[in-house]
Amino acid sequence: MSNYCLVLVCPPEIEEKLLDTLLLIAGDEVFTSTPTFSHGTAHGDMANLEQVMGRARSVRVEILVTEEEMSKLLETLRISLAGTGLRYWASPLAAKGVIE
Repeated sequence: MSNYCLVLVCPPEIEEKLLDTLLLIAGDEVFTSTPTFSHGTAHGDMANLEQVMGRARSVRVEILVTEEEMSKLLETLRISLAGTGLRYWASPLAAKGVIE
């Protein structure tokens, strides 16, 4: 079964709802969240200062999933976060593990 690194980028306003959803769905999976800036966001979705700066405050979440887990997760997010501007992409994972 293939593994992926799923990246989710969302506006700060929906960060807590996204993280809560992931905590409920992902179970024991470890994921990270980081404040970041996104570029290329439609100007209508940006505050005035963000339009001047050319970037929008965002939150980036990364989670390692199988293809099946990714499909289920994205379907849940399509329902629970519809219309929020959540963006995502996935990359095949070359390796993963824990150094103990």
